[in-house]
Amino acid sequence: MCTATFAYLVGRFWIKRKLLEGGLAWSLLAAFCSLHAGRSSRAAAAYMGTAALMIAASIVESSYRLAYHDELTSLPGRRAFNEAVLHLDHPFVVAAVDIDHFKSFNDTYGHDIGDHVLRMVAGKLAQVTGGGAAYRVGGEEFTVLFQGKGVHEVVPHLEILRTTIESSNFSVRGGAERRTEARGTDRRKKASARARRAPKKTAARTSRTNALTVTVSIGAAASKSENANWVNVVEEADKALYRAKAAGRNRVEAGLAGTGRTTRRVRSAAT
Repeated sequence: MCTATFAYLVGRFWIKRKLLEGGLAWSLLAAFCSLHAGRSSRAAAAYMGTAALMIAASIVESSYRLAYHDELTSLPGRRAFNEAVLHLDHPFVVAAVDIDHFKSFNDTYGHDIGDHVLRMVAGKLAQVTGGGAAYRVGGEEFTVLFQGKGVHEVVPHLEILRTTIESSNFSVRGGAERRTEARGTDRRKKASARARRAPKKTAARTSRTNALTVTVSIGAAASKSENANWVNVVEEADKALYRAKAAGRNRVEAGLAGTGRTTRRVRSAAT
């Protein structure tokens, strides 16, 4: 009975791919089964050996996720991006994505709201169409890689991404009011004072909600030849991103890289 239960849970461990917590849980069960096995040293060794392998696999997988995934957004991080670009084959497209006016979100509503904005944008990036793979490369900067695509194939998908983020509902309750309060203000006392001043007949409270519009600027560049260096393509994507911001933000700029010449295609909210 113990053997069957252990085998079943080992199978679930590998199928569900739980991390370190799962490995520790099954190792405890393995220790129990090995003690229950009594004098059967082979059974005890088998249980303990399997538990050790699961713990080792869990630690490796957990370490990999910590190293290659961004904790805040759950997207692959900079290290994963640096490895992915090394395996790109022509043709490919690099799209640089930057959240517009992100600093103002932090300055006006606080870093907690800024984190919510990052998670929201990252969630939309994770669902990008066209076979793109999204990465958070730092701060409010993201990159999407498209393997086997040309720039004109990718722009419509990037435009869908841009409009999806722009149309997403994002609201902050009482954020601006909290940021304008003096440092050290006791909000509980202020709330109590407001409650005493409020009319007695008022039973329901309505809290002020600030609707925010989050937009992104996107610059994309494509490899032009087999000899195109991914570094040059990334640099061209960054240049396209700067053009998008200079032209008013909330738009897509795209070009080609690898031959020293650049083409341009723009789609903005106005078109």
